[in-house]
Amino acid sequence: MLYLLDANVFIEAKNRYYAFDIVPAFWTWMDYVVVKNVRTIKMVRDELLVKDDPLGDWMRARKDADWILPVDDEATQIAFADIANELDGSQYHRPGVEKFLSGADPWLIAKAMTLGATIVTHEVANEMVLRRVPIPNLCRARSVTCMDTFDAMRELHVKFDKHS
Repeated sequence: MLYLLDANVFIEAKNRYYAFDIVPAFWTWMDYVVVKNVRTIKMVRDELLVKDDPLGDWMRARKDADWILPVDDEATQIAFADIANELDGSQYHRPGVEKFLSGADPWLIAKAMTLGATIVTHEVANEMVLRRVPIPNLCRARSVTCMDTFDAMRELHVKFDKHS
């Protein structure tokens, strides 16, 4: 199983559950697991690079890492175009669609489609939301699995203890 991480996974980890000063083992584990079966895309990386904090520093030290995937391949470009075409004229409000299409999220979905990957995000599906486009809403229609950090960590059999 290949997992693609949304920017909010990194941000929530840094801000809440796995802050650099509280659970440095999480960030050590990230360096280990990304070599195996966890990735992200360049647009997510770019969102994190602009941060002037420990997360931005952490990502800057890894900005050219192999686990940060490009989205310029033909299959991902086609998948992105399909997403954009579907959203044109959809029930979502136009400003929300424009914001969505200008960010990393549709590219993350497109890359997951091409790789058969699972997206790890803290966003949740909500068919009633029309002002923005939630990642899980689009994933559901494309048979792309979404889960949060905790479910992904359970699937990866992660345990942080005094021996980690």
